[in-house]
Amino acid sequence: MVTVPLPESCCDADQATVWLWSGHAAYEGPSLQLDVHSGSVHCFALGLDAPFLLRSEGTAERQVRSALIPARTPHQLVADTGRMVFFYVDPSAPGAAGLDEQLTDRSTTITVHHRDEAALISAWRSNPSAGPELLRRRLLGPVDAAPVDVRVRSAMRLLRSQPADNASAAEIAAAVGLSTSRFLHLFSASAGTSFRRYRMWARMCHAAGALGDGADLTTAAIAAGFSSPSHFSDTFRAMFGLSASALLAGPTRLLIATDE
Repeated sequence: MVTVPLPESCCDADQATVWLWSGHAAYEGPSLQLDVHSGSVHCFALGLDAPFLLRSEGTAERQVRSALIPARTPHQLVADTGRMVFFYVDPSAPGAAGLDEQLTDRSTTITVHHRDEAALISAWRSNPSAGPELLRRRLLGPVDAAPVDVRVRSAMRLLRSQPADNASAAEIAAAVGLSTSRFLHLFSASAGTSFRRYRMWARMCHAAGALGDGADLTTAAIAAGFSSPSHFSDTFRAMFGLSASALLAGPTRLLIATDE
């Protein structure tokens, strides 16, 4: 895992940490105090220190310790004290389809009460640095040990090394010697996420690196291949439910997991 620390004024209980993998992301830190929003990916929420209030349209408020919010589902989480964990999962990722079955209360669209809730909290507290990977394995199952196809790996390297390049899937497929349809199928199977979302992840990671080097949001967004600062902001908000500037206003670290 490559660590890219964003500017931070101190290291205390108020510090937030964001992890990025291919197709996934995680947040640990103080409650983000988000307004009602809906994300483009699934979000598993876990109250590390205390329960949180869950609000969603057409459903009575509930105080819970864990919840799975499906993509494109308007909701609001309110946590006045303690740390929260948000684990963001691409719906196309292996294991994502079975996530819902791990929540014991499935009476509404937003399911609550993970069957191993206490164990997840205990494991994270005992080893916070390994928490995100442990959570990913517990929620999505073991990662396929089969090696990534060499052609897909080449495509991944192209996307990471040239994030601002707008080459189409067909062009990259041709560059690695595959038909477009075969390439897209093989890519999703190997990467655990779609070609389009992997490209978005690669650009987000590049922007994070630029921010870590001291660039402002506008410069980082353009250098990473986003069409405009607003495009970057919209993408970031869709993933995390708040603006990049709001998240980075406090002491924040960003940890990026590579495929190497």
